[in-house]
Amino acid sequence: MANRAAILKQTLQNSVALPLAQVLPEVVLQQLLEEQGVKYRQTLYTPIVVLWAWVCQVLDADKSLSNAVNQVMAWLAAAGQTVPSAATGAYSKARKRLPLAVLKALLPRTAVALTAQVKPEQQWCGRRVKAYDGTSVLMSDTLANQSVYPQHSNQKAGCGFPLAKVVVWFCGTTGAVLEVALAAFNTSEWQLSRRLDASLDPEDVVVADSAYGTFVDLALVCAAKADAVFRQHHARRCDVRKGKKLGIGDHLVQWQRPLQCPLAMSATDFAALPTQLAVRAVHLLLQQPGFRPSEIILVKTLVDPKRYPKAKLAALYQRRWCATEVNFKPLETTLQMEMIAAKTPDMVQKAIWIHLLAYNLLRLLMWQAAQPAQVSPLRLSLQGTRQQFNQLRPL
Repeated sequence: MANRAAILKQTLQNSVALPLAQVLPEVVLQQLLEEQGVKYRQTLYTPIVVLWAWVCQVLDADKSLSNAVNQVMAWLAAAGQTVPSAATGAYSKARKRLPLAVLKALLPRTAVALTAQVKPEQQWCGRRVKAYDGTSVLMSDTLANQSVYPQHSNQKAGCGFPLAKVVVWFCGTTGAVLEVALAAFNTSEWQLSRRLDASLDPEDVVVADSAYGTFVDLALVCAAKADAVFRQHHARRCDVRKGKKLGIGDHLVQWQRPLQCPLAMSATDFAALPTQLAVRAVHLLLQQPGFRPSEIILVKTLVDPKRYPKAKLAALYQRRWCATEVNFKPLETTLQMEMIAAKTPDMVQKAIWIHLLAYNLLRLLMWQAAQPAQVSPLRLSLQGTRQQFNQLRPL
């Protein structure tokens, strides 16, 4: 049995794990397992085998358990070993035993390793861009899932699926997933995004859509000593006659703290916000061939018009579209994260983190392919990368 497990581990490390050999070597994986107190007996599906077999399962077009087990059978048959049973029970139980904390620790390592390869000239104005947005994930309709992730309130009992809300921070340069917040669908998206503000660094620039263009979100980003560039919230009016004029359609205004505390925020945190905030409002006309011109207003804490001119701000907001709206589609459709076929909340979370880990693996491959060609990795096809990687994996 140990010999077969070693053969499987070597096969997976020479295929799906090969691009991540320097980021997630075996010694690092073993260390994480020891830190979590993971102990296992002599078994075919060791934790490392299960990890990479699960990533293969996500990357494959056929994501069924039986297909994953059949791959294991084919690898062992090619190595001249005894072929195990085609039953999926052993592999399914091994996935349940894999700790969620291990998966949560692996994703940031891949993101850090990928962003570390970004050169200063590839960054936006020498700053690191983080773009965030939210989506929803369906899952199997079981009592356990409904208790933690209840279905939408507009649906009758038995006529809907449990629903989770996910907020993801993407790297604006590489497209990699940096941070993740997960909760039930009835949790506010602002609550999830504000959990991630604590991980901001002073060199970060946060970009998001108009849902975040409020005084509270700008002030929270400033409290983390970072900067924000948001599209102005639809409920706020912008009067160009007020404030200090910095240029055509560019002025500096003072925003006052709202009188009422938002529902998604505690009174204590709201009282800790400053009473006013210097905000730069810029009118932009985005023009792109093949699309209708779009006029937007950006509000930001980047108040220096010389270092951050309007043209660079327009390019930054277009980068946000590629880093969030475009990237969520491959996650939901190509990797099929929009529907998780898991019966317990613990397995739902594990499946989501495995999908994100597989996504970062593809992003690493796209970055490695884009650099010699001198093109943006955000312009490459994630589906095409997955297809080519699956074809080359056996080699």
